[in-house]
Amino acid sequence: MNHFIKCTGIKKAFGLKEVLKGVNLEVEEGKTLVILGGSGSGKSVLLKTIIGLIRPDEGKIYVEGEEVTDYTEKEWFSVRKKISYMFQWGALFDSMTVFDNVAFPLREMRVSESEIEKRVLEKLRILGLIDAGKLFPQDLSGGMKKRVALARSIISEPKCILYDEPTAGLDPITANQINKLIRRMQELLNITSVVVTHDIKSMKYVADRIAFLYDGVINFYGDIIEAQKNGSNVLKEFIMGGEDNGT
Repeated sequence: MNHFIKCTGIKKAFGLKEVLKGVNLEVEEGKTLVILGGSGSGKSVLLKTIIGLIRPDEGKIYVEGEEVTDYTEKEWFSVRKKISYMFQWGALFDSMTVFDNVAFPLREMRVSESEIEKRVLEKLRILGLIDAGKLFPQDLSGGMKKRVALARSIISEPKCILYDEPTAGLDPITANQINKLIRRMQELLNITSVVVTHDIKSMKYVADRIAFLYDGVINFYGDIIEAQKNGSNVLKEFIMGGEDNGT
């Protein structure tokens, strides 16, 4: 089994509040791992720690077998070519068109404009946004903004995408479209994915593996069938509660 990302003993506190209390986590290459947990459980903190946006107080992070925990910002730049981060609300630049938003990472990498045009149009086509290139974020629906953010996440052709609550704030139909796109990115581009969510329907659609973050540690790691069969009572209640709430 090849691990694309591995975390050992990750601890993080903000003041007196311990958020992560010793997280051990493995993300298999080419698979989709869903990190499940309630609001405030530290899911997004863990995701940002994996990509170096937050420094852990203790523990180690490995990417493709290489320890990256103490990397400088410059060293993290090379890691972020492999791992892309899709922020919860898209984090699009309001003053830029859809085309320029998607092109932004390539321009930062000094890619030629002819290559940028080719690659941006290809990604817009994959995500059904080919007619949206000249629009601005304020012209877009919530679902379209998520698709633009996803196009920007895959434009540098990463090996892995970290998704922070990709279906948050979306209606069920649009959320389902985003779930299908996450699966499609995995199948089409063989992308390893880590999806942070508390959306049970989303989890069931995209997950190859589930990691349940509870009380600062991984309470369960396995597939959906194992979770429903052998998961802790708190995990089973979480899944049942999400189903009952229609999430």
